[in-house]
Amino acid sequence: MSASKNSRSRYGGGVIPLAIVLFLNAAFNAIVWPQFYKRVARDPRARDENGKATTFLTVHVVLISIALVLALVSVLLGIAALTGAI
Repeated sequence: MSASKNSRSRYGGGVIPLAIVLFLNAAFNAIVWPQFYKRVARDPRARDENGKATTFLTVHVVLISIALVLALVSVLLGIAALTGAI
């Protein structure tokens, strides 16, 4: 049995559904989190009386940044899946 035939039977053609899920995840993160950041940035807890960023804002910025990095990774993995790189 050749390696390509073995790969096809092992994955059962599930590469396209995998790529779709990864792209949907990326789209969700790219659409939702920037909007959430706008809400957090306007929240009175985001800045102290001197206008300095509070821990509330910093923690949310870190969480949003991680979500956006994961969105980028999802897109790259989706493309890799479709091109046969993984």
